[in-house]
Amino acid sequence: MPTLGQNQYGKAETRVVRVTRDGAVHHVRDLNVSVALSGDMAEVHHSGSNAAVLPTDTMKNTVFAFAREHGIASPEEFGTLLARHFVTSQPSISRARIRIEEYAWDRVPTPGEAEHSFVRAGRETRTARIAFDGEELEIFSGLTGLTVMNTTDSEFRGFVKDRYTTLPEAGDRVLATDVTAVWRHAADAPDWDAAHEAVRGHLLAAFAGTSSSSLQQTLFRMGSEVIERQPGIDEIRLSLPNKHHFLVDLEPFGMKNETADGAVYFAADRPYGLIEATVLRDGAPARIPVDTTTP
Repeated sequence: MPTLGQNQYGKAETRVVRVTRDGAVHHVRDLNVSVALSGDMAEVHHSGSNAAVLPTDTMKNTVFAFAREHGIASPEEFGTLLARHFVTSQPSISRARIRIEEYAWDRVPTPGEAEHSFVRAGRETRTARIAFDGEELEIFSGLTGLTVMNTTDSEFRGFVKDRYTTLPEAGDRVLATDVTAVWRHAADAPDWDAAHEAVRGHLLAAFAGTSSSSLQQTLFRMGSEVIERQPGIDEIRLSLPNKHHFLVDLEPFGMKNETADGAVYFAADRPYGLIEATVLRDGAPARIPVDTTTP
């Protein structure tokens, strides 16, 4: 006769971003939280009765609410708060397992006293493509997976609206993207490593320094910074997915989310807007294939 063995259920990979604002200085904790609960769950397996089942959607909401109410001092402390809550608040739950991944962010230096621009810790991937036909040598340098975020100084409004438009206008939003860039050298660089680091630095500086009305505007400013400051580069193509961060609606739990001290966001991974364009030195021909940077 079949017997029910070990079992558990939960909500996997809730992406929660907590932005804490200390005046012009912002702090970010970016977590991927998975919850697994076990206990007196035999009846739901045997008869389908959900009388002892806490919905997994409730687990997700609890992660967001705790991030707002308690903050995120550390993954360990946050996970402990969640585990204790689930076991002590639900008679049918005897064990909670919380798994957390934290994604670290380093600050990008910004002009003045504002500190709200970040680059994901851990280096991105450097790329290179060389083509030689016996006469002409083409060298394309690049990078992919350069993850950056501004927690303010970004808006999106005044856009076209039709009967299917539900997106509200945003006067202040989180702007995050994974930069993929390919650039073409007009001649050999005297130091390829130094040239690559210089381009990377220009991309970061432009992203951090642009008060953005659209991701397209930020892209053009990033490409222009490279063209203006690197005379050996005639063309750069950028692909910027818009990594949407949505304010979590916490009003059903009696909480205000967007306040002066910060907010909690849901970091969505798909679908996403994808902004792509080439920035050229005036008079230079376009030679980077348009699909070079498309994921």
